[in-house]
Amino acid sequence: MVKIKRILVSQPKPSSEKSPYFDLESKYGVKIDFKPFIKVEPVLSKEFRQQKVSILEHTAIVFTARTAVDHFFRLCGELRVNVPETMKYFCISESVAKYLQKYIQYRKRKIFFGETNKLEDLMKYVNKHIDEKFLVAVADVHDINKAVEEQKDDILSLMEKAGADFTPAVMYKTVSTDFTKEPDFNYDMLVFFSPSGIASLFKNFPDFKQGDISVGCLGATTAKAAKDAGLIVNVEAPTVEFPSMPAAIDAYLKEILKKK
Repeated sequence: MVKIKRILVSQPKPSSEKSPYFDLESKYGVKIDFKPFIKVEPVLSKEFRQQKVSILEHTAIVFTARTAVDHFFRLCGELRVNVPETMKYFCISESVAKYLQKYIQYRKRKIFFGETNKLEDLMKYVNKHIDEKFLVAVADVHDINKAVEEQKDDILSLMEKAGADFTPAVMYKTVSTDFTKEPDFNYDMLVFFSPSGIASLFKNFPDFKQGDISVGCLGATTAKAAKDAGLIVNVEAPTVEFPSMPAAIDAYLKEILKKK
């Protein structure tokens, strides 16, 4: 019988005490640790120059994460690049689009975003503006993502299929967190939020066997990466019934209690 006592959520610890993860701890008597499987490091301006990418030769920029927004404007500052007001921004979601307000006057710029947080939805807007010259901000995930290499270039593959004129620009690095020095890595459930997290697990523990360990995944690409790596996914979110990972875990733990 499956027993869940310790859960590893591969995200930073929530800053708010009202996080639903803390409610799960008190409700089910489980211990939840928060430790990201991956961490982000900046690409230095010197490294960026080696890519021979000219930001100002592009008329539109594609962002699939707020992290990409931060590192794009960081590099612009270091390179002394003044982004023109005519630049168009294509964002994976409204939250990423709104995040642009940290750096630009939102109302004065042309900003497009998908309504469903899916790349296919974002591509509808790319196709409507297919004559733009796109710059796609991406992470360098070469080594960490070997286990799920087919997952890493989703946005680039879709841009290529659409026939868009685009340039990928590596602006930050996604590197694996080292768990090998932690003797207490002993969990009943692992929760992942990206394909890179799955790759990091196997980089840390090449001989990892799932056994009775439950696995939760946020997003279809994360779940696919887990399954492709030979894992059984016990909890998936978001779904119509469970729009968030805490809600999905709640239902899973409740079902386990019923079987006792």
